[in-house]
Formats: sequence, C-alpha cells, structure tokens
Amino acid sequence: MRLRALLETDALGLRLLGGEDELDRTVRGVMTTDLRDPSRYLSGGELVLTGLAWRRNATDSEPFVRILAGAGVAGLAAGEAELGNVPGDLVEACAKHRLPLFAVHETVAFATITEHVVRQVSGERAGDLAAVVDRHRRLMTSGPAGGGPEVVLDLLGSDLDLHAWVLSPTGRLIAGAGDAPLAGPVGTALAGHHLAATRTGRRAPHRTTVGGTTYSLFPIRNTGRGALPASRDVRESVLSDWLLAVEADASDWPPARLDLLQGVTQLIAVERDRRDAARTVRRRLAQEVLELVQTGAPPAEIAARLRVAAPVLLPGLGAAPHWQVVVARVEWGGAEGSAGTGGPAGSVAGAPAGGPRSAVTGGPVAQALLEEILVDPAVTGPDSADRIAVAHTGDEAVALVPLPSVTAFAPAHDSAPDAAPAEEDSALHADVLLAAVREPLSAGLADDGRLTLGVSAAVHSPEGLRGALEEARHARRVAAARPGRVCAAGHHELASHVLLLPFVPDDVRRAFTARLLDPLRDYDRRHRAELIPTLEAFLDCDGSWTRCASRLHLHVNTLRYRVGRIEQLTGRDLSRLEDKLDFFLALRMS
Repeated sequence: MRLRALLETDALGLRLLGGEDELDRTVRGVMTTDLRDPSRYLSGGELVLTGLAWRRNATDSEPFVRILAGAGVAGLAAGEAELGNVPGDLVEACAKHRLPLFAVHETVAFATITEHVVRQVSGERAGDLAAVVDRHRRLMTSGPAGGGPEVVLDLLGSDLDLHAWVLSPTGRLIAGAGDAPLAGPVGTALAGHHLAATRTGRRAPHRTTVGGTTYSLFPIRNTGRGALPASRDVRESVLSDWLLAVEADASDWPPARLDLLQGVTQLIAVERDRRDAARTVRRRLAQEVLELVQTGAPPAEIAARLRVAAPVLLPGLGAAPHWQVVVARVEWGGAEGSAGTGGPAGSVAGAPAGGPRSAVTGGPVAQALLEEILVDPAVTGPDSADRIAVAHTGDEAVALVPLPSVTAFAPAHDSAPDAAPAEEDSALHADVLLAAVREPLSAGLADDGRLTLGVSAAVHSPEGLRGALEEARHARRVAAARPGRVCAAGHHELASHVLLLPFVPDDVRRAFTARLLDPLRDYDRRHRAELIPTLEAFLDCDGSWTRCASRLHLHVNTLRYRVGRIEQLTGRDLSRLEDKLDFFLALRMS
C-alpha cells in the first residue's frame, strides 16, 4: 500500500505535516516505538508510530529522524496526546531528511492505525491473515470479552491450521490455543533453543525439534514503553523478549506466509506493551521503598510507603503483609564471579561482528529477568506477576515481595505458632526459584554471562528491611562464589559460616581478631568507652540506630559518636556489609 492511501482514510485521523512529494512510498509494515534509537527493529518500509516520549528537548528530533531515514522507513506518524501538538523541530527535521510526517489526532489509538496497516499490507501479500487482523480490536480489549493473545492464536489454528503458543524467555506459557496444550518441559526446551539461536546471531525464525515435533520460533520484539534501553548488543534484549512458537517447519514457507507470522508478532507486541504499562506502577513503588531503605529513612516513613504498596501488590488483603527481599545481578565477561564458569572471558556471543565489545547495563536486564523468575511457573498468562515489585540500582535488581501475614492463612481460632508453617510455606526459597528456568537462562547467558541471585528471610517490620536487603545481597555474593551460569543462595545458607570457624587455624584467628578488635580494646581500657559492647549491640540490631541506642540507653548522637570512633580506630566502615561481616566474625572468634 502507499502512504497516500493512509492519508485518504478518514477513520485514521492523519494530518500531513510535510513530505507531500513522498506520498507514493510503499508501506510494508508498521512499528510503534518510543525508543530514542529503534534502528535495530527496523528493516525498511515501515510506518513508524511514536508518542514522542523519547523527546526531551528540541535537539532530540534531528538524530531520531536521521536514524529513521537511514533505516529506510516509509514515514513517521506522531501522536498529539503527549504534547498537544507535533513540535516544530520535528517538522523541520523530517523536512531536512525528506521523511513524510503525519500528526495523529489524540482521539485515534495507535492500535487502530496498526490494525489498518497490517490488514492492508497482509491483504496484498496473503489473504489468509485478514481473518486475524479483522478481530485485532478484541486482542486489545481487556476483560473476559477480549481474550488477549489467545484470540489471535485461536484464529491461527482455525483459519490456517497452525498450532502456536506465546512463551516468555524462560518458557513460561503466556498464551496458547485452547485445544492445543503445551507441556511445561517442552516450553522450557523451546525457550532454551530460541535463546541459544539468538545468541549465535542466527536469523529468525529458528527451527528446532523437541520430542519428535518440529517447531519454528519467532521473536516478539519488545519496542514499547517497557523495552530495555536501546542497544545494538543482543544481550540486552534476548533475556526479556517473548517468542511465538509455531508447530510447523517454516524453512520451506513462501515469503508471504513468513510475512504473515511477522505481522502476528507485531500484534502480540502491541498487547505486551499494554500489559507492561501496569508493571511501571509496581516498579515505581519498589524504587521508592528501596531508596528510603538505602538512605536510612525513619522506619515510620518506610512503613507509610509500604502501606501504599501492599494494596497494589496484594489487593483485597486487609492484614499487613510480611516482606522478603530478592537481589539479582547479571554480569558479562570478566565481571565478578565469571572466572572458571566456562568460555573465554572476552568472548561475546551475539555482539556485533568486527566491532568493539559494547557495555551492557546489567540493572535493567536483571530487573526484567527477576520479574520473570518470580512469577509462579504454575500460573499462566501475562498478568500473573501482580505480586512482584522490582527496582534496579546500578548493576543489580532488587525485588520487594510481599507475603500474606499469618492471619491471612489461619482460621480465627488458630494460634500464631500453629499458623507459622503456613507463612513459611508462602515464602520464597532460593533453591526452587531457579529450578524451572536454569536451563533456558543458561542458554541465553551463553559463554559470557552469569545470573546470581540472593534471597532474604521474611521480615515483619520496616526496621528489618535494611537488614533483609543486606542479607539478600550477601546471599547473592555467596551464590556468585559458586560455579555455573545461574546460581542462587538463600538466607539459610548464611549461618553456615559459623560451622567453619572451628577449622580456622589459631594463628589466623588471633591475627584476624587482633587487627580488628585490639585497637578497640586498648581504647576501652584507657577511656572506659565501651566500644566493644557498643559494636556487639550495633551488629545485633542490624545497624539500626534507634534500636541500638534504645538497647544501650544512649542518645542516638552518643551512639553515632561511638560508632564513628570505632571506624576511626579500625579504618573500617560500618555501613558496608563486608566490614560488618568482618567485625561479626572477629567477635565470634574472640
């Protein structure tokens, strides 16, 4: 179809802002994006739809348009809902690069334009997709009447005799045709094949055989608001993209049918973008709580934020939940813990050939992975992550997971001790979190990536969250010391170091404790300052200033003075987990 035909379709509400001489360009597809650099998802001939969320100031328009023009897109359609109108700097940039520009009225949904373009383009290529796109609006409808991606998959089966499933990167079933179940181990194996093929740079669709059945695997690119930062390094997206698994051998399909399935993946990608929008609320709540905990905010302030989070994560539950913290980190190449896990540290599967190795930001990748890992594998569908709130800071992701309180499980006549096992059963355990996802994730991490994960114990009050965060981080470090691509450790394993203390040689024990504690003992003898008892109480209170001061019957300022003196005499920092652990071990061995 031609761009001119879109302008002549009144129902689309398009208004031409520039490029009248280019309206005879052929439109071969459509893509919605708010990425600053969507080039990796463009193959040429697309009508690009954008809500302008990538534009922060006037200087952003020219490079964005230059990228689109270089990729050979047919035209650009900008929504007016975000800014009220299309900015002049975007109009000028499109004129400079001879790129047709349309304004989309705020009352017109991008899904309407996507549906129209896919219908027209696919109708010209192959008439058998018309039945699917005619009902695309049902795909975008929430609630029981909509049906989500299942609508498209059912039509693929009824109209094209194709059995297909939408899978997460770990093989979890997102959607499937009603009469064609897919066994869990098969989904896991398909996801592993897909990730391995993507990391080697093979062009999709990927053909594989599982249990004697041949499947073709199509990536569902996440290019909407939930997409990871733009990058040409495949490692940033391979662990977060959904995939469409079709029970067929697509290697001998004509181009028209391959284009048909690519159009289906575009429709499902639009649905994923809509579903991802709800996740941003939980991410924001987790980020706010994490910042409060890390900056040492008063427990009352943290508690207030948790009261806001609880109804979002556990709707309808009146009792205040308990919480667990899970920390995950994805590292590539020669980063922490990568030595000895197989493969050369410098190899980068899937990276651009012939070019320098690009830097991959681990935090967003770990965030997307942790959101997937924490979903109950027995629950299907894209909305099953409503208990998960994950933030990321630096190279790590931190999940705040609510656990329903004891009273949510136990009958009214049950006592708390009797109900405690129910709460324990609801808690996350490191050894089972990765059991179902280790195989496919190892394939996606290939020979240069690692995923390490740590799980804290459940805490019952805001005061315990900082300790739980440090506990989860230390558990992750324990996991990082183990071999393997995907490793986890839980809080139960952190007590095992006590078992090792008797095996430390006496001279090593004496040297270690003397280096840390002798300066404090000498100071206590000279000044009767009680630094050693203060250190013991501070560690026992998980670094809580208020609880420690209350236990020692001190003013908080006096406690801060003593802790500052401890740090000055030893050269250590009691806000660092490593130094706290050293002091803990020194006190245990003394």
